[in-house]
Amino acid sequence: MSDNKAAKFLAEHPKMTGVLFTAMLLLSQAGTALAGNGSAYPGP
Repeated sequence: MSDNKAAKFLAEHPKMTGVLFTAMLLLSQAGTALAGNGSAYPGP
């Protein structure tokens, strides 16, 4: 999708802007949580 088509689509469907923002927010939080769980702790 070119930038012009994306901008036109979002202009016609303003609620999709919020949906896309929320999806990006949730995906970034999930990535951070998964990365934190993958760290190793050295034993005694």
